[in-house]
Amino acid sequence: MPFRRRTPLGFRERLRRAILPPKGFRRSLDYYRLKVLRIGGSPHAVAAGLAIGVVSAWTPFLGFHILLAIPVAYLLGGSIIAAALGTAFANPLTCPIIWPLTWKIGEIMLGQSAAGHDRLDLGALFHHLDVSQLWRPILEPMLIGSIPPGLLSGLVFYAVTYWGVRSFRNARLQRLTARAGALKSV
Repeated sequence: MPFRRRTPLGFRERLRRAILPPKGFRRSLDYYRLKVLRIGGSPHAVAAGLAIGVVSAWTPFLGFHILLAIPVAYLLGGSIIAAALGTAFANPLTCPIIWPLTWKIGEIMLGQSAAGHDRLDLGALFHHLDVSQLWRPILEPMLIGSIPPGLLSGLVFYAVTYWGVRSFRNARLQRLTARAGALKSV
């Protein structure tokens, strides 16, 4: 193989690279930032699409975030691509924070207590896929509890993305006009 390592990586190094990116999380975040900034459409459409994707990422319907975000983005005039990228907010690093937070907020909003939930056998409920028994103690509080943090983070993402896209495009336009002016003077 032309691109194979001379000395293969050991088990520990492969495991470390599977958990942590070799060049760090900063590079991955910069990649997504540039991806969002270069999406076509107005700054409002890009910001609205990303915000809708982030809001849908707060819902407990894992695997259906994109299916939820795309129609809403289409109906509200947001970028569908940005909405799909915004759903990446729910990832293995953030879901362990999102799920208990939304469940607790939902219990507070619904006025429920966790007293009756200590006898739930979640493994058996998920094994039999009994959604009717999962709805009241788990899914309903998570869905209701996802509304406040979802809307708050959606507003923050909208504002930051709108400002970022507008600034990026203005700077790019200035660079292009400066370059065109330099070519004319030659």
